[in-house]
Amino acid sequence: MELRITGLTGLPEIRAGDDLAALIRAAAARAGLALDARTVVVVAQKIVSKAEGAVVDLADITPSALARTWAAQSGKDPRLIELVLRESVRVVKMDRGVLITETRLGHVAANAGVDQSNVPGTDRATVLPADPDGSARRLRDALGCGAVILSDTFGRPWREGLVNVAIGVAGLGPLADLRGTRDRDGRTLGATIVAIADELACAAGLVMRKAEGVPVALVSGFEWRAEEGSARALIRPPERDLFR
Repeated sequence: MELRITGLTGLPEIRAGDDLAALIRAAAARAGLALDARTVVVVAQKIVSKAEGAVVDLADITPSALARTWAAQSGKDPRLIELVLRESVRVVKMDRGVLITETRLGHVAANAGVDQSNVPGTDRATVLPADPDGSARRLRDALGCGAVILSDTFGRPWREGLVNVAIGVAGLGPLADLRGTRDRDGRTLGATIVAIADELACAAGLVMRKAEGVPVALVSGFEWRAEEGSARALIRPPERDLFR
């Protein structure tokens, strides 16, 4: 298998109500790139949130007592902390200036995915899309491509550095279950499940450079079995989570 991953340049600053699919098609056409059933389109969550109006003005946020207390300890904006708490169902860890929470969708992430980077204005922040899988489905249908992955940048326990992961999927199974198959030596695999959607999101992240304004990547050459898919399959159930 040979993959080709191309970042799309020339997209404008995305605003609420923009036709994101039309802007992606136009950028692909300018680059001479095809969008067809063999193409996986990886889209940064940030521009989806902007297009869907998932942008919050911090001036409208009144911090709670907990947010003010944590802000005093961490030196952060209490309004931003309050927004993080509102986007969360559970605080996993509050320590050393880091706030890790579980979002409504089940993702465990720093600041519940709330982010001020690449958001025009000093008092505004994006939150995650309400339904990332639904956003991915709508984009896939509008683009006429094979699959769409919504990606976001997450940290990782026990590992330094950030990587892109899939928070929304449409058109492909996010996991490849290899249990029951055999390795080259004939041994039966008993635990191997590959996070295909996360691996594609991570690979695409190499060309989706934030400072250069590249929020979309096209992946060609990847072979997958088409199915509706959902990023929820990537979230480990509590009964199998040894660290919860």
